[in-house]
Amino acid sequence: MPFQPRVAILVPAPDYEERWQPAFARKAAALAAAGLIVEQRVWTDPGDLVGYDLVLPLFAWGYQRDVAAWYALLDRLESEGLPVVNPVPVLRWNSDKAYLAELGGKGVAVVPTVEVAALDDARLAEAMAELGVDEVVIKPAISGGADGTHRIARGAPVPADAIGQRRLVQPLMPGILTDGEFSLFFFAGRFSHAIVKRPALGDFRVQEQFGGRETLWNASGAAQALAAAALAAAPAPPVYARVDMVGDASGRLHIMELELIEPSLFLHHAPDKGAAFGSAVYGAI
Repeated sequence: MPFQPRVAILVPAPDYEERWQPAFARKAAALAAAGLIVEQRVWTDPGDLVGYDLVLPLFAWGYQRDVAAWYALLDRLESEGLPVVNPVPVLRWNSDKAYLAELGGKGVAVVPTVEVAALDDARLAEAMAELGVDEVVIKPAISGGADGTHRIARGAPVPADAIGQRRLVQPLMPGILTDGEFSLFFFAGRFSHAIVKRPALGDFRVQEQFGGRETLWNASGAAQALAAAALAAAPAPPVYARVDMVGDASGRLHIMELELIEPSLFLHHAPDKGAAFGSAVYGAI
């Protein structure tokens, strides 16, 4: 009988409100087709993980809401020497969007970003002046699912949940409203597929829970090259990756973020329906 590695996929706690099971089923099916035995472990209390051939944080959704627990888990995975994909140094690096400044410093086109240690109205006005825009998006540096993300016009007050908090301030990129946000997917360093996510009318957030919708996108060579340049800056080559980008007023693409922890992979849009994803994970064992 051929060897079938056991894989533990970290999933949300039972009280997590977003529906993750359909996406889990697609990923689990792709991994099973590649010859892997898939089991679920709750990321906030995974128990003993020794004996698994691989640990995947693919559904560690909500980690941004309990950052201390998330970093403690990463420390534990590392100290116990458990096999993790993506590797723990990649997960830790990708947890905080301060990596955008690192990408920019390496010449990668990123969405212009001003980091503010404690946001208030005065510091918001300064950040807008520094960026040279009249409308911005603010978000936590450790965030997901558009949690704590707000669109703010000049003169509007800082939202209550952001006052005194560390926040990233970015211009509202025109492309998000006209063309949408582009996501490119890579498995074992190879481009797989791409989608474009468009927000609902009157919104700027592209997530499904806010009415966003996605369609398949034919990624240009320039978009693929930009994504590859951004991924090359990671501490180690990621086994799976989603690269989100958006256009400016002239259509030039900028990296919005790298999703190397628990990205939705939209495998139903992949031409092979996830075979490359499964092979990449199996090959990491």
